[in-house]
Amino acid sequence: MEFSDTYIESFIQPRNDLLIEMETFARDNHVPIMQLPAIDVLNQILRIQKPSNILEIGTAIGYSAIRMALTLPKSNIVTIERDADRVVLARDFIARSEVANQITVIEGDALEVDVDSKSTFDAVFIDAAKGQYMRFFEKYSPLVPSGGVLYIDNMYMHGLSDLNLKDVPRRKRTMIRNLRNFADWIMNHDEYDCTFFPVGDGLLICLKR
Repeated sequence: MEFSDTYIESFIQPRNDLLIEMETFARDNHVPIMQLPAIDVLNQILRIQKPSNILEIGTAIGYSAIRMALTLPKSNIVTIERDADRVVLARDFIARSEVANQITVIEGDALEVDVDSKSTFDAVFIDAAKGQYMRFFEKYSPLVPSGGVLYIDNMYMHGLSDLNLKDVPRRKRTMIRNLRNFADWIMNHDEYDCTFFPVGDGLLICLKR
């Protein structure tokens, strides 16, 4: 059974003017941000988890970082973005928000930047280069203690993950192959309990044992 978009949207939480401005900017400028039903699910689970420190891989314009900070006013968020133009936009939007003191933006490639190895994060949110998810996971999961959670967005990849590989546009085949390999790897990993949520573009949630 499928639900109508109107019915699903009736459950979406209201947003403030800044968030709506960011949503409009993202839509008009083709900046990928998390879909509204998915970020509501993410934030509800974060309310239950109550992480103190969150690491986000893929800031974009700062939308999800602001949403998470608003949901968890006692949490601190470190977010990494490699696109210099988006870093400027993110820092501007975050500065205009009421949660700027909770968010630290790091400019650089998440596979190359140094995050203090002594830091720990109760939650890691991965929403960056889809073909690099396994490498992101391998680099940052050691910073997550037992009982921590890793959240991975875009696992469905707009339906491409569900296609026969020969039907995927050639330029995206390597990315989809890597994404599938990551999904198979993590779902069978003996250190994590993972569940796929068919919301938004596909949200994978992995609890570290």
